[in-house]
Amino acid sequence: MTQKIIKFIVVAFLIWRVSLLFFAFLGTNFIPLHEGYLGESVWANFDGVHYLNIAQGGYGLYQQAFFPLYPYFLRWLAPLFSKDYLLSGLFISHLALVLALCLLYKLIRLDFEEKIAKRGILYLLLFPTSFYFGSVYAESLFLALVLGSFYAARKKQWLIAGILGAFASATRFVGIFLFPALLIEWYQSRRENKNEDIKSFLPLFFIGVGLLFYMWYLKKTVGDPLYFIHVQPFFGAERTGSKIILLYQVFWRYFKMILTTRADVLYFAVWTELLASILFLALSVFAYLRLRFSYFVFMVLAYITPTLSGTLSSMPRYVLTLFPGFILLAVFAEKYRWLKIIYPIIGGILLVVSTILFIRGFWIA
Repeated sequence: MTQKIIKFIVVAFLIWRVSLLFFAFLGTNFIPLHEGYLGESVWANFDGVHYLNIAQGGYGLYQQAFFPLYPYFLRWLAPLFSKDYLLSGLFISHLALVLALCLLYKLIRLDFEEKIAKRGILYLLLFPTSFYFGSVYAESLFLALVLGSFYAARKKQWLIAGILGAFASATRFVGIFLFPALLIEWYQSRRENKNEDIKSFLPLFFIGVGLLFYMWYLKKTVGDPLYFIHVQPFFGAERTGSKIILLYQVFWRYFKMILTTRADVLYFAVWTELLASILFLALSVFAYLRLRFSYFVFMVLAYITPTLSGTLSSMPRYVLTLFPGFILLAVFAEKYRWLKIIYPIIGGILLVVSTILFIRGFWIA
């Protein structure tokens, strides 16, 4: 990347980060605190509490729902910050985000012009739940690993793609879907180059190592390799850990909630869950029509899987790592001027509201 592009990414990142701090200042001074699952910092609420606890003392009751790579990175780097696990987590999240933005730019530039790549970065940062990238959450790390794995595959560096994929599947379960997506990339690459060694796809099997290692660990410690699924009901939102709920049933449940409940600030999350899910469902369809098939496969599988638990809870956060959606938004904004105007306005307003509510203890995603 050129110095000009690096400067663009750094400036965009800094403006985003300073803006979030300003939103937090407004929230702290003008919005009453909602007593809930608060962390030792406003940037470590809800899941952040679990990640810090795992990093400091290992897995506690039901915390096996959280995959190990991110909290163990916190633990390994904490000595660099005088055993301050919060600073360690924030450092990892911010560093991973900068790397993710660079990789997103490079990945988009393989298929589109520079202005599309720049807009894709801005649209990701403007998404209403992007504040999670700057919190003690695994989203930044997971996105960087996914983008790195895809970019390595696009460059035919299959071993690097497989290793980064293994780290991704040790960060979040949906990282395993890099395997079918990158197999498709390998197949398309071999069709273009018949001289490529047919065994070159073998490193892609490393992708499953992260998930399999965690399943082995769970089998050894709690006797259930799928415990990360079976503990989901203990985190509320009417999740199920024992049966599959189809997407249309989940949407129907949400429509009933919206039509039969009174307006309340707590239902801001319900609306964002529904709208984010509808938006990215539509973008998944367009991904099939407009983007590489491997992108479509990863996006659809990573989108559908969380909904099978019977809820759209956390979907506004989960879609942050569905990078093909942000590529499409940037592409469509180039064609449709109204989207170029509306998305930054609506996204920016919702980002302000979501950030303030999150740091004041309200559940967002």
